[in-house]
Amino acid sequence: MLLEHGLDLFTSWEIKIIPCCRQTVHHNSYHADRYAQEFGIKIYEKPASVEARFLPAPWLKYHDAGRGKSCLPHVGRLNMMNKNATTTTDYPDLATFFSESVLFVNDFKESEDHQAHSFCVELAQTCCIFGMVFNSEPAIPVISARPDQVEKVLNMRYHDAVTKLRPQQKKLDLLIVILPDRSGSLYGDLKRICETQLGIVSQCCLAKHVFRIRRHYLANVALKINVKVGGRNTLLVDALSRRIPLVSDRPTIIFGADVTHHPEEDSIPSIAAVVASQDWLEVTKYAALVCAQAPRQKLVQDLYKTWWNDTVNFFLAFYGKFFSSYVRLVRP
Repeated sequence: MLLEHGLDLFTSWEIKIIPCCRQTVHHNSYHADRYAQEFGIKIYEKPASVEARFLPAPWLKYHDAGRGKSCLPHVGRLNMMNKNATTTTDYPDLATFFSESVLFVNDFKESEDHQAHSFCVELAQTCCIFGMVFNSEPAIPVISARPDQVEKVLNMRYHDAVTKLRPQQKKLDLLIVILPDRSGSLYGDLKRICETQLGIVSQCCLAKHVFRIRRHYLANVALKINVKVGGRNTLLVDALSRRIPLVSDRPTIIFGADVTHHPEEDSIPSIAAVVASQDWLEVTKYAALVCAQAPRQKLVQDLYKTWWNDTVNFFLAFYGKFFSSYVRLVRP
């Protein structure tokens, strides 16, 4: 339970789960359990109340081209209306991969093809509104594939794109993947193939959002794309004014690492990632390394073997940029 200015702020999860927990504890009479009494354990039906400390939200800086040049988030929410991303990356080529699966069975209809194309066009327009340079037409046409053929079709699609774009001295920048639902391992397989085998930036969208397009959804996806391709949506005002402790006083690299596991299957490889900040003072732009590893392995395997050269490259690129005699590393 969170308290702010004397008001209880419950999430929808808390509203549902707390009464259920109280009912379960009361129904099972845990307080009268003889084993608990033998060990001197007391169980109360009322949840414990813990005082929480709220960190103040940081002021965010947007691009001066928009009417909203700064923002103070409220209750963890942002509104990009009349705001432009701080920095963007030109994104001339848009590719679309359409996953059929159960949603369309084995029949790929022209109306669905048209709707997918319309979604990509509107997404491109939203990206342009936020300041990105984005081609409104896909570099290659929409295609469908069954989940059991995803890896084969992805490799074929990547080869087709390279063949088409190479004479133009271009490359495939983005792959938009339209998924039928959240179930199964399809999402993890796509990310593993795109980011660890083919080296393609991918953005997954659910089909329900494609057939019912909403502006706020397009805005959220556009912000994700901008960050994935090297842009920055916002800057910290405190960073620009050098008011971040332990970071603003000297050139600093912030490293982070995490391992993501499949929520259900124990046989599917886990995904490990290491990031490093590249833009002191702002520390909002991060380079990333992604790798598949053994399932359920919590530590990043071969961190100092497989990835050491890339980690050193992070450091050298940063060192060469700021020519500092001393660079501090901040790690989790």
